[in-house]
Amino acid sequence: MDKKIIAPSLLAADFANLQRDIEMVNQSEADWHHIDIMDGVFVPNISFGMPVLKAISAHANKTLDVHLMIVDPDRYIKTFAKLGADRLTVHYEACPHLHRTLQAIKAEGMMAGVALNPHTNVSLLEDTINDIDLVCVMSVNPGFGGQSFIDNTYDKVKALKALIERKGAKTLIEIDGGVSSENARQLVDAGANVLVAGSFIFKSEQPAQTIKELKNLIA
Repeated sequence: MDKKIIAPSLLAADFANLQRDIEMVNQSEADWHHIDIMDGVFVPNISFGMPVLKAISAHANKTLDVHLMIVDPDRYIKTFAKLGADRLTVHYEACPHLHRTLQAIKAEGMMAGVALNPHTNVSLLEDTINDIDLVCVMSVNPGFGGQSFIDNTYDKVKALKALIERKGAKTLIEIDGGVSSENARQLVDAGANVLVAGSFIFKSEQPAQTIKELKNLIA
Protein backbone atom coordinates (compact mmCIF):
# COMPACT_ATOMS: atom_id res chain seq x y z
CA MET A 1 0.00 0.00 0.00
CA ASP A 2 1.66 3.19 -1.18
CA LYS A 3 -0.93 5.66 0.02
CA LYS A 4 0.17 7.46 3.16
CA ILE A 5 -2.51 8.09 5.75
CA ILE A 6 -3.05 10.98 8.17
CA ALA A 7 -5.14 10.15 11.25
CA PRO A 8 -5.88 13.18 13.45
CA SER A 9 -6.07 12.16 17.11
CA LEU A 10 -9.34 13.35 18.62
CA LEU A 11 -7.74 13.25 22.09
CA ALA A 12 -6.33 16.67 21.15
CA ALA A 13 -9.66 18.05 19.87
CA ASP A 14 -11.73 20.64 21.73
CA PHE A 15 -14.08 18.44 23.78
CA ALA A 16 -16.53 21.31 24.15
CA ASN A 17 -16.76 21.46 20.35
CA LEU A 18 -16.20 17.82 19.47
CA GLN A 19 -18.78 17.66 16.68
CA ARG A 20 -17.23 20.73 15.04
CA ASP A 21 -13.76 19.16 15.16
CA ILE A 22 -15.02 15.80 13.83
CA GLU A 23 -16.69 17.60 10.92
CA MET A 24 -13.45 19.53 10.26
CA VAL A 25 -11.64 16.17 9.95
CA ASN A 26 -14.47 14.83 7.74
CA GLN A 27 -14.07 17.74 5.34
CA SER A 28 -10.25 17.82 5.44
CA GLU A 29 -7.74 15.73 3.52
CA ALA A 30 -7.29 13.45 6.57
CA ASP A 31 -8.02 9.75 6.04
CA TRP A 32 -8.98 8.38 9.48
CA HIS A 33 -10.21 9.53 12.88
CA HIS A 34 -7.85 8.21 15.59
CA ILE A 35 -9.59 7.65 18.93
CA ASP A 36 -7.73 6.81 22.16
CA ILE A 37 -9.59 4.85 24.82
CA MET A 38 -7.77 4.98 28.19
CA ASP A 39 -8.79 3.33 31.45
CA GLY A 40 -6.56 4.98 34.06
CA VAL A 41 -5.05 1.55 34.81
CA PHE A 42 -2.97 0.57 31.77
CA VAL A 43 -2.05 4.24 31.34
CA PRO A 44 -2.20 7.02 33.96
CA ASN A 45 -5.05 8.87 32.30
CA ILE A 46 -8.73 8.39 31.48
CA SER A 47 -10.12 9.51 28.12
CA PHE A 48 -13.21 8.71 26.08
CA GLY A 49 -15.64 6.00 27.10
CA MET A 50 -18.29 4.18 25.10
CA PRO A 51 -20.96 6.95 25.04
CA VAL A 52 -18.48 9.45 23.60
CA LEU A 53 -17.31 6.95 20.97
CA LYS A 54 -20.95 6.36 20.04
CA ALA A 55 -21.41 10.12 19.57
CA ILE A 56 -18.20 10.37 17.51
CA SER A 57 -19.35 7.46 15.34
CA ALA A 58 -22.64 9.25 14.60
CA HIS A 59 -20.80 12.23 13.05
CA ALA A 60 -17.62 10.73 11.62
CA ASN A 61 -17.72 9.67 7.98
CA LYS A 62 -14.14 8.39 7.75
CA THR A 63 -12.46 5.27 9.14
CA LEU A 64 -12.63 5.00 12.94
CA ASP A 65 -9.19 3.92 14.11
CA VAL A 66 -9.73 2.99 17.78
CA HIS A 67 -6.68 2.55 20.02
CA LEU A 68 -7.35 0.74 23.31
CA MET A 69 -4.92 1.67 26.08
CA ILE A 70 -6.71 -0.56 28.57
CA VAL A 71 -6.15 -3.74 30.54
CA ASP A 72 -8.00 -6.90 29.44
CA PRO A 73 -9.25 -5.46 26.11
CA ASP A 74 -10.88 -8.79 25.18
CA ARG A 75 -13.86 -7.88 27.39
CA TYR A 76 -14.87 -5.07 25.05
CA ILE A 77 -14.11 -6.29 21.52
CA LYS A 78 -17.77 -6.92 20.64
CA THR A 79 -18.78 -3.59 22.19
CA PHE A 80 -16.33 -1.59 20.08
CA ALA A 81 -17.45 -3.40 16.94
CA LYS A 82 -21.07 -2.43 17.71
CA LEU A 83 -20.00 1.18 18.33
CA GLY A 84 -18.61 1.42 14.79
CA ALA A 85 -14.85 0.87 15.15
CA ASP A 86 -13.33 -0.07 11.78
CA ARG A 87 -9.88 -0.78 13.20
CA LEU A 88 -9.26 -1.89 16.75
CA THR A 89 -5.75 -1.72 18.19
CA VAL A 90 -4.78 -3.42 21.45
CA HIS A 91 -1.49 -3.13 23.32
CA TYR A 92 0.95 -6.01 23.11
CA GLU A 93 1.71 -5.41 26.81
CA ALA A 94 -1.97 -5.89 27.77
CA CYS A 95 -2.57 -9.15 25.86
CA PRO A 96 -1.15 -12.38 27.29
CA HIS A 97 -2.96 -14.31 24.52
CA LEU A 98 -2.31 -11.94 21.62
CA HIS A 99 -3.11 -14.38 18.81
CA ARG A 100 -6.51 -15.17 20.32
CA THR A 101 -7.26 -11.46 20.78
CA LEU A 102 -6.39 -10.74 17.13
CA GLN A 103 -8.69 -13.54 15.96
CA ALA A 104 -11.52 -12.22 18.15
CA ILE A 105 -11.15 -8.71 16.65
CA LYS A 106 -11.26 -10.07 13.10
CA ALA A 107 -14.25 -12.28 13.92
CA GLU A 108 -16.20 -9.06 14.62
CA GLY A 109 -15.35 -7.71 11.15
CA MET A 110 -12.71 -5.20 12.26
CA MET A 111 -9.09 -4.81 11.18
CA ALA A 112 -6.76 -5.84 14.01
CA GLY A 113 -3.94 -3.64 15.30
CA VAL A 114 -1.23 -4.09 17.91
CA ALA A 115 0.41 -1.15 19.70
CA LEU A 116 3.93 -1.27 21.12
CA ASN A 117 5.12 0.90 24.00
CA PRO A 118 8.48 2.65 23.49
CA HIS A 119 10.38 -0.04 25.44
CA THR A 120 8.80 -3.03 23.64
CA ASN A 121 10.93 -4.63 20.93
CA VAL A 122 9.41 -5.24 17.50
CA SER A 123 10.95 -8.74 17.42
CA LEU A 124 8.21 -9.84 19.85
CA LEU A 125 5.75 -9.70 16.91
CA GLU A 126 7.73 -12.25 14.90
CA ASP A 127 5.15 -15.00 15.46
CA THR A 128 2.01 -12.91 14.91
CA ILE A 129 2.93 -10.31 12.27
CA ASN A 130 1.01 -12.13 9.52
CA ASP A 131 -2.17 -11.87 11.64
CA ILE A 132 -1.72 -8.14 12.33
CA ASP A 133 -3.24 -5.53 9.98
CA LEU A 134 -1.52 -2.58 11.66
CA VAL A 135 1.27 -2.06 14.18
CA CYS A 136 1.01 1.19 16.13
CA VAL A 137 4.49 2.25 17.23
CA MET A 138 4.21 4.53 20.25
CA SER A 139 6.70 7.33 19.75
CA VAL A 140 5.88 8.79 23.18
CA ASN A 141 4.94 7.05 26.43
CA PRO A 142 1.18 6.43 26.16
CA GLY A 143 -1.32 8.25 28.31
CA PHE A 144 -1.06 11.95 27.54
CA GLY A 145 -1.06 14.13 24.44
CA GLY A 146 1.53 16.78 23.65
CA GLN A 147 4.66 14.81 24.62
CA SER A 148 8.07 14.98 22.94
CA PHE A 149 8.91 12.52 20.19
CA ILE A 150 11.33 9.68 21.08
CA ASP A 151 14.15 9.58 18.51
CA ASN A 152 14.70 5.80 18.73
CA THR A 153 11.40 5.48 16.84
CA TYR A 154 13.14 5.77 13.44
CA ASP A 155 15.28 2.69 14.07
CA LYS A 156 12.28 0.84 15.47
CA VAL A 157 10.23 1.55 12.33
CA LYS A 158 13.06 0.34 10.10
CA ALA A 159 13.36 -2.89 12.12
CA LEU A 160 9.59 -3.41 11.96
CA LYS A 161 9.54 -2.77 8.21
CA ALA A 162 12.30 -5.36 7.76
CA LEU A 163 10.31 -7.91 9.81
CA ILE A 164 7.14 -7.29 7.75
CA GLU A 165 9.02 -7.70 4.47
CA ARG A 166 10.89 -10.80 5.64
CA LYS A 167 7.62 -12.46 6.67
CA GLY A 168 5.77 -11.36 3.52
CA ALA A 169 3.11 -9.62 5.66
CA LYS A 170 0.86 -6.76 4.52
CA THR A 171 0.89 -5.00 7.90
CA LEU A 172 0.69 -1.20 8.00
CA ILE A 173 2.99 0.77 10.30
CA GLU A 174 1.34 3.57 12.29
CA ILE A 175 3.23 6.16 14.36
CA ASP A 176 1.47 7.69 17.37
CA GLY A 177 2.92 10.53 19.40
CA GLY A 178 4.81 13.75 18.75
CA VAL A 179 4.22 13.66 14.98
CA SER A 180 4.72 17.02 13.26
CA SER A 181 6.02 18.55 10.03
CA GLU A 182 9.51 18.22 11.56
CA ASN A 183 9.52 14.41 11.47
CA ALA A 184 6.68 13.31 9.15
CA ARG A 185 8.82 12.84 6.04
CA GLN A 186 11.58 11.03 7.92
CA LEU A 187 9.03 8.63 9.46
CA VAL A 188 7.54 7.80 6.07
CA ASP A 189 11.03 7.33 4.60
CA ALA A 190 11.77 4.88 7.45
CA GLY A 191 8.70 2.83 6.49
CA ALA A 192 5.64 4.36 8.18
CA ASN A 193 2.26 4.24 6.38
CA VAL A 194 0.01 6.00 8.92
CA LEU A 195 0.79 9.11 10.96
CA VAL A 196 -1.34 9.98 13.98
CA ALA A 197 -1.12 13.67 14.84
CA GLY A 198 -2.97 15.31 17.71
CA SER A 199 -1.69 18.53 19.24
CA PHE A 200 0.18 19.48 16.06
CA ILE A 201 -3.13 19.56 14.16
CA PHE A 202 -5.68 20.72 16.71
CA LYS A 203 -3.52 23.37 18.39
CA SER A 204 -2.65 24.98 15.04
CA GLU A 205 -4.37 28.14 13.80
CA GLN A 206 -5.88 26.34 10.79
CA PRO A 207 -6.19 22.60 11.48
CA ALA A 208 -7.50 21.67 8.02
CA GLN A 209 -4.59 23.53 6.40
CA THR A 210 -2.13 21.78 8.75
CA ILE A 211 -3.57 18.41 7.67
CA LYS A 212 -3.17 19.41 4.02
CA GLU A 213 0.45 20.44 4.60
CA LEU A 214 1.21 17.14 6.37
CA LYS A 215 -0.34 15.20 3.46
CA ASN A 216 1.77 17.13 0.97
CA LEU A 217 4.92 16.46 3.01
CA ILE A 218 4.46 12.70 2.88
CA ALA A 219 2.93 12.35 -0.60
